[in-house]
Amino acid sequence: MEEFVVSARKYRPQTFKDVVGQKAITNTLLNAIETNHLASALLFTGPRGVGKTTCARILARKINQPGYDDPLEDFAFNVFELDAASNNSVDDIRNLIDQVRIPPQTGKYKVYIIDEVHMLSSAAFNAFLKTLEEPPKHAIFILATTEKHKIIPTILSRCQIFDFKRITVKDAKEHLAEVAESQGVKFEDDALHIIAQKADGAMRDALSIFDRVVSFCGNNLTRQAVTENLNVLDYETYINITDLIIENKIPELLMAYNEILSKGFDGHHFIAGLASHFRDLLVCKTPTTISLLEVGEQAQKLYEIQSQKTSQEFLLEGIQIANDCDLKYKISQNQRLLVELCLMQLASITFDGEKKKTESYIIPPTHFRISNYSITDKTVDVKTIVAIEVPSDISSEVVTSNSISDTDNSVIIQSEFEKTTSEKSETEIAPIENNDPEESIEKIETTTSIDLASEPKVSAFSLSSIKAKKELLEAGKSIVKEEVHLPTEDINETDMLLYWNKYAQRLGDKGYKIMESLLLINDPKLNGTTITLELPNQGSKIDFESEKIGLLGYLKGHLHNHNITIEVIVNESVTTKMAFTPQEKYNRLTELNQNLDLLRKTFELDI
Repeated sequence: MEEFVVSARKYRPQTFKDVVGQKAITNTLLNAIETNHLASALLFTGPRGVGKTTCARILARKINQPGYDDPLEDFAFNVFELDAASNNSVDDIRNLIDQVRIPPQTGKYKVYIIDEVHMLSSAAFNAFLKTLEEPPKHAIFILATTEKHKIIPTILSRCQIFDFKRITVKDAKEHLAEVAESQGVKFEDDALHIIAQKADGAMRDALSIFDRVVSFCGNNLTRQAVTENLNVLDYETYINITDLIIENKIPELLMAYNEILSKGFDGHHFIAGLASHFRDLLVCKTPTTISLLEVGEQAQKLYEIQSQKTSQEFLLEGIQIANDCDLKYKISQNQRLLVELCLMQLASITFDGEKKKTESYIIPPTHFRISNYSITDKTVDVKTIVAIEVPSDISSEVVTSNSISDTDNSVIIQSEFEKTTSEKSETEIAPIENNDPEESIEKIETTTSIDLASEPKVSAFSLSSIKAKKELLEAGKSIVKEEVHLPTEDINETDMLLYWNKYAQRLGDKGYKIMESLLLINDPKLNGTTITLELPNQGSKIDFESEKIGLLGYLKGHLHNHNITIEVIVNESVTTKMAFTPQEKYNRLTELNQNLDLLRKTFELDI
């Protein structure tokens, strides 16, 4: 049986051209050798598996090759490797210094490769300083480390530093493809891409994963087999999850997440991957950023299709929600609930029913629109539904049925007709649906017909255009308003006081403490639909009037009665019922019980 050699050793680069993803460093080293500008002390730093030790060995062999005919000569007797993790004492460095004095028997240089140099002790570093700064002409030191920050500055200042970067997914995938072809392994492009992503920038890890996957599925690498063996969530999972989010299918979304957990995946890994998926969809929307998408060709097509279904606003908000969940995951007591809540929030971004809360409105806000109209050859049949739009702020002025005039309606119809006649196409806009019978929406419905046969397509500044607009204005004035029915449910004083106090508390939370105190200075009285409030002076009444409209709108909306009115009565005797300072409170209490003053004097208490 032939001995198996792992791919990381079998395909270790033998020349600088074979090194993957470090072209800048390899070119620099080659030029330094050719121009005789090679430093006596080099520091190779970077993450694991990116080629630090490999480049050190290639360099050691390369500098001794001139003058020798055999290209396969590795000059093993001229290369000394020291593992600083297990040889980190002062004595180990002293033995190394003693060896440095002896010149090489063959070749021109002796090369000392010290791996994991950051593991040397402080005493060993200090013992190594003098030799590192002024070594013999035949000695070159190559230090390799993954943690440059642990090396003392005096060592760093004596070395020429080369920072090795992480190997990109593209470079790792191309190298894996070469290895697979050399071994006669058939593969899918997405399968190698997943292996390259899993390696996280380390070529050695990528080759180790490749060997593992080949052992699992033989000489045919498929995306499904790779994801099953590596237990990773592939792009299809996130595409399906995103489709459910876009379609607002919360129950199916929770079941899909439960299935992901049942397969042994970590919720933190899932939500981090979902945020990355939204990022990938975002970069797909612009041709200039599509190069940032590191996926296979088949996956890229699916990403482009799904990116067209989503808006930029949705993706930005989705990234923010998923990222917040990612940050809170470690400190959460109920991590599954946190992720499920995140998924429900994501599915509610584009769901109007979850986002529009009509509690703060007397009349729910809608947009002016024209519904159910169609164009024939000569006439346009129009059915208009116009709804009153109310500002979201509770203190804004309440819009009544008189706020929409005939002129406003005619202007709305005019703009829609101009758009329709310019397009010359049949259009249908779905009517406004109101599934909640308790919501009160003022609707004005009308049906009219306008002859389009004689209407030419003219400039907006021509006399014909002015005449056409005048005809449209006249047609708008023929709108017949239907009778408006606003809710007038019975109310009681308990409910009125409840919402009155809630409104006062809301003002206090916003920082309007004076206005809060005016509302709570005395309990208002309810008489039918009239609420009576007593205030201590005329100035308080003027201050209250500034908030009266907002309060009135709030009460009408929550009590479902639009006949409510508020009456303010100035009663100066009310001032004795209020106590603002501790002294005033104490004076009021002593009026009720004279013994309180005796108690304070007896025990010498402060107010």
